[in-house]
Amino acid sequence: MPTLIDSGQGSKLVEFLRQTAPFSKMTESDLITLSRDFKQRMFKKGEIIFHQGDAGEEIFMVARGKVRIFRLAASGNETTIDIFSVGRILGEFAALDNQDRSASAKALEPATLLSISKHKFLGHLRAMPDLALGMIQLIIAKARWTTDFAESLAQYDAAGRLLHILLHYNERFGEEIETGRKYVLDLNLTQSDLASLVGVKRGWINHLLQDWDKRGLIQYRAGKIFILDLSRVIAERDSRIEIKSTEEW
Repeated sequence: MPTLIDSGQGSKLVEFLRQTAPFSKMTESDLITLSRDFKQRMFKKGEIIFHQGDAGEEIFMVARGKVRIFRLAASGNETTIDIFSVGRILGEFAALDNQDRSASAKALEPATLLSISKHKFLGHLRAMPDLALGMIQLIIAKARWTTDFAESLAQYDAAGRLLHILLHYNERFGEEIETGRKYVLDLNLTQSDLASLVGVKRGWINHLLQDWDKRGLIQYRAGKIFILDLSRVIAERDSRIEIKSTEEW
């Protein structure tokens, strides 16, 4: 099967880049020049793409599959930062500030990534103003996500934070089963992964998912999350602001 950067597929890669931030505003000639420096990398499900603390010698873009970004604490506990799918850029922070990787990245499913060396990418940034502006906008978008998550930490209890994140992912990845009501999130997340989203223990997540299942809100089945009634899930999340100080799981 032809891939994005097989021989003769250069135009396919250029079109893929054109549809993806931060490359969408670039000229045709700049896109062609940039595309020549990308390499294709294949990763198996569960394979580490890079480790926290590694030197940031490459920037990656997801061409197929999903990637989990997470931090590892000194205790060995993982905290999931975000989940990236097709078109998302990862690893640019370390390349831009010349620091070590601030987080790790792991393929949640078989994934294809496009990589470009730090030095080549920085050269293109200096020569292509539209690429530089696109990268600024990308970093601002990630900062907005961080701000939104920080607000959720202040507003909701742990259950509310998890619902807030799942609703956010539903907007990005959710597949509609019943118009405006039922959705499925196929994220390949274990219960431990879900726990790492909000910094709680797996047993707590198991208890919470059982409760939501009984109440007809959310079902968890083999890595898939089913939102059974979107409006009720939103209402449940919003209610967690009010009960934050009175209820502990």
